This record gives sequence, C-alpha cells and structure tokens, in this order.
Amino acid sequence: MISDLIAFLENYAVWLAVFSVISLVVASVLATWFVAQLPVGYFLPEHRHLDRGEHWAIRIFLLIVKNVIGVVLILAGFTMLFTPGQGLLTLLAGVLLTNFPGKYRLERMLARQPKVMAVLNWLRARRGQAPFKRPD
Repeated sequence: MISDLIAFLENYAVWLAVFSVISLVVASVLATWFVAQLPVGYFLPEHRHLDRGEHWAIRIFLLIVKNVIGVVLILAGFTMLFTPGQGLLTLLAGVLLTNFPGKYRLERMLARQPKVMAVLNWLRARRGQAPFKRPD
C-alpha cells in the first residue's frame, strides 16, 4: 500500500511540485489582498458591532456561506499538511473565515504582537492601504 503511494507520487512528482508552487503564489497574493480589504479598525472592539444595513436573511445567508467556505478550507489545509500544497496558509484562511467562540480574542491577541502587526501592516502598505489601528 505504501509502495503504491510512492509509485503514484513518483509518476506525478513534477505536477505535484508545480501545483505546490502555484498554490504558494496564489495563497500569497490572496493573503495580501485579503489583509488589504480589512477595515483599518478591524481589531478594535467597535468594529465587531457595526450594522452594515443588510437584511437579516442576507446576513444569515452570507454567514452560512462564509463558514462553509471556511470549513472547506480548514479540511483542505489539513489535507495539504500531508500532501503537496500550502497547508498552513489554507488552514489559516479557513480559521479566519469561520466563526467560533474565542475567535475575536485570538485575533486581538495576535494583533497585539508587534511582529504580527508589522507583517500585517507591511502587507497593507504593499496594496497602498493605511496601517491597522492597534488594539489596546
């Protein structure tokens, strides 16, 4: 069984390597784009309770779609940890899209780290966006 897997990987090694490089480039571009799209005050407490003026049915539909995409990305990222691909980046994107208890506290804790905030603001600067406002 293991020998079959090794034989399969040997036959498709070039394609798997190409896929891995392409997924790295796409994930990097998408991560930069995603960070640039977030509002400047994303990590501030006031941002959590903004009323976007959408109908309640649209909000629920978008919430479901966002979480389904997030779960799919988490599953794909977990799979990519053991196969070629950008597993950690895909997992991170999935976690950012899903809603779970403690997510906001986790995001703020990470945003308070100077190195994390420096990288996020560097990504925003590459897209010509203002830096994030730091949480207290």
